[in-house]
Amino acid sequence: MYTMTNLPTFILFTDGACLGNPGPGGWAYILRNDAGEIVGSGGDPDTTNQRMEVTAVLRALESLKEPSVIEIHADSQYVTKGLTQWMDGWIAKGWKNAQKKPVANQDIWKPLSELREKHQITTIWVKGHSGHPENERCDTIASAEAERFSQ
Repeated sequence: MYTMTNLPTFILFTDGACLGNPGPGGWAYILRNDAGEIVGSGGDPDTTNQRMEVTAVLRALESLKEPSVIEIHADSQYVTKGLTQWMDGWIAKGWKNAQKKPVANQDIWKPLSELREKHQITTIWVKGHSGHPENERCDTIASAEAERFSQ
């Protein structure tokens, strides 16, 4: 992980949504720095809520072209704990979880583990549907994407 101090700094807000679980899903992010913000979103016709939550973070981090400092705000403990508490153990155990079973969604987590090495990442869990403006905005966008993929 980079430890230089003059890296670009971003705040990232993310959310995922799913109509049914599994079902059509959507993801969204707001990536903000002093220069402004970028909003990204997408979806999948057959997915899960957890996949959409992690995909939002992956797509946002993939959009960054240089090592950066990122503070991730997410209402998913799967995302926040996955990045900060569980991932090192998964890697050490050959991508197995505490039950010695393959980690779910490895196709998304593995690229995130590489991006985690490139960037300085911290996470903040926010309570979903509690009036947090950026979380609500991401939820609205992700839900609209899920609706779009349900048609």
